[in-house]
Amino acid sequence: MRQEILRVAEKCEKEVIAVKTRVTELLDIRFPVVQGGLAYLAYAELAAAVSNAGGLGQITAMSLPSPEALREEIRKVKQWTDKPFGVNFAIGQYNRPYEHMLDVALEEGVKVVSITGGNPEPLIRRMDGYDIKKLVLVASVRQAQKAEAIGADAVMAVGQEGGGHLGRDDIGTFVLIPRVVDSVNIPVLASGGIGDGRGFLAALSLGAEGVEMGTRFIATQECVHAHPAYKEALLKGTEQDTAVIKRTLGSPARVVRTRGSDVILRMEAEGAGYEQLNPYISGERNRLFIYQGNDEEGFGWAGQVIGLIEDVPTVQQLFDRMFTQVEETLRRLRESTERR
Repeated sequence: MRQEILRVAEKCEKEVIAVKTRVTELLDIRFPVVQGGLAYLAYAELAAAVSNAGGLGQITAMSLPSPEALREEIRKVKQWTDKPFGVNFAIGQYNRPYEHMLDVALEEGVKVVSITGGNPEPLIRRMDGYDIKKLVLVASVRQAQKAEAIGADAVMAVGQEGGGHLGRDDIGTFVLIPRVVDSVNIPVLASGGIGDGRGFLAALSLGAEGVEMGTRFIATQECVHAHPAYKEALLKGTEQDTAVIKRTLGSPARVVRTRGSDVILRMEAEGAGYEQLNPYISGERNRLFIYQGNDEEGFGWAGQVIGLIEDVPTVQQLFDRMFTQVEETLRRLRESTERR
């Protein structure tokens, strides 16, 4: 396996690591790094920055108020980058139709669509006949196999360390990724707990051909919609400072600890049902913290990777650092192999 990892990387003309996998070929990107959908945060500034750095940036569609708002974001990205980017549809989080939003993505010639939450099949069927790469977020072997069967081009498998909505089985990334890799023939991207070059290489060693990162991209300068208090919480927090809310509702999701999230946890412990919890777990309460920094009433999604976040770089600086770390780690592994 070690020799397989060493063969993944190669030098390009600028003496910077370049990584080639089925994911880079599928998405026509330099690095197999996909930016997560990030509800209410993944807009043109961040998406363009990630794509310009060599990954795949994404716009979050269902956080936007209208199809025309999505069209505007797509056109902004096209102004700021000539690289591929995607549109994410979080169909399980919003009680609203997505068809008109998807129509805009199709009309604007978007080349990649990712689907998180809910049943992806109706959306995938709506894209039949279009030259669009379809990515589906999964949290189990069964979900990955279903995604492949209905036409997904790749799956993003998220372990329980991840931020936002997770699977119900509490399977960690280190076990989930090889299980999913062994169960499907399409490429697998690893998600959950990944925020630097070490996590990237670990994912590849498990059989993944790329990674999806969400929380780490919130703590970047181009994530302009995230309130400084949100970013500060990610900087100051350790891996101990996240919690899973909504577990009693059957839709567990990981957040950074705030006073607002502690209220939710306390209510769940006391047996509150959906009707009681709904005002506290709403998108409005999410925005109270991530847009306004209201720690007392709001909450923000975050994964355990906050324990590895120590600064707020530009996206380009983050990529440069990650792949310098990849190069250094590969060099160390080569030297270790040669000594043996």
